[in-house]
This record gives sequence, C-alpha cells and structure tokens, in this order.
Amino acid sequence: MAMDHIDRRILESFQADARCRNADLARELGVAPSSMLERVRRLEERGYFKGFRALLNPKKLGYGVQALVSVSLAAYRTKTIHPFEEGVRRIPYVRVCYHVSGRFDYILLVVARDVDHLGALVKQQIASLPGVDRTETFIVFSEIKSDEGYPIPEEEKGGNGPKAKGRLSRSVGQEAGNAERKAVSKGRHPNRIRAAR
Repeated sequence: MAMDHIDRRILESFQADARCRNADLARELGVAPSSMLERVRRLEERGYFKGFRALLNPKKLGYGVQALVSVSLAAYRTKTIHPFEEGVRRIPYVRVCYHVSGRFDYILLVVARDVDHLGALVKQQIASLPGVDRTETFIVFSEIKSDEGYPIPEEEKGGNGPKAKGRLSRSVGQEAGNAERKAVSKGRHPNRIRAAR
C-alpha cells in the first residue's frame, strides 16, 4: 500500500520532533484525531518507524571530540570479519560502524572525552581487535550539517496526490470537492442541505 501526502507529512513531523502530539498533528493536517492515530499505527506496523529516542548533547556528557576511524583488516575472511565486528559492538564509544567498499574495510564514528582519550581508544581498544592490520584517524573539527533524518520520497508522477510537500491545503480542498460532487450525484445538493438547516 503506497503512502499518500498525509503519510509523508506524518513522517516529516515525527522526524522533526518525535514528541509531537496526535491531536496537534491531526489539527495541522486537517484530519480527525482517530484517523491520525490509525495512520500512525499503520505506518508503524509497516516498518517505517525503527524506534523513538531522544538526541543527547555529547558535550553535556563530557565528550568533546568526535573522530572517524578507518580500519583495514589483515585478511578479509569470515574468521577475521566476525570476531572484529563482534568486538566493535562491545565498544560503547563507537557510535556507528560502517562496512564499506574501497581501500578501507570499515569506517567507525567514535566519540571521546579529549584527544588523549581518543588516542587510548584507538590504540588499546580498536587497533587491538582481532584481525586489524592498520587504522587511520580523522578528528572532526566541526559539524557543518547534523543528521536531520531521511528525505521523504515524493509521490511518483501519475499518482493521485500532490508531488511535493506544502500542497496539503489544495488536496484537502479537492477531497471536499469530491464529497460535494458525490452529494449532488445522489440528489442532495449541498447548498439546499445548508439552507434547510
């Protein structure tokens, strides 16, 4: 089942702030709270949400240094790969580990309290993992762009909904027009209905 424009707006809203309330989001998107709750539940069941968690400030936790550490294995074999990957998962200062193509086998994103801590982390914990041949460390000077989530794919051409975000009001008006046409086709002209009230 394909997403429509409202589903896309829901995903955008939750990526921006996972604390957004169902009632507020329903009011913003012009749908009933019960419908909004059902849509969120359906997106969750279909696997669009991997989880919900807070983003912590690393400096408040005492981490003043971030670095990328490239790792090359001595032998690219299963008996070397598995022990290395299991060891990386046990190091709490490794935030992310990517298995990559190119001249390195892995790239790690790590945090440390300071440069001394980073040096000890690389030499004593990462470089000593099974199968590691060499490492190269790149200290992050500044973060130009933070992780803002994934871009939500636009609806494919030929779809029933709008192509890009920001078109919700137009679509709501189209839905209202469709409802009005249905009423006319059943002999219940909306103007007459309102006049009778």
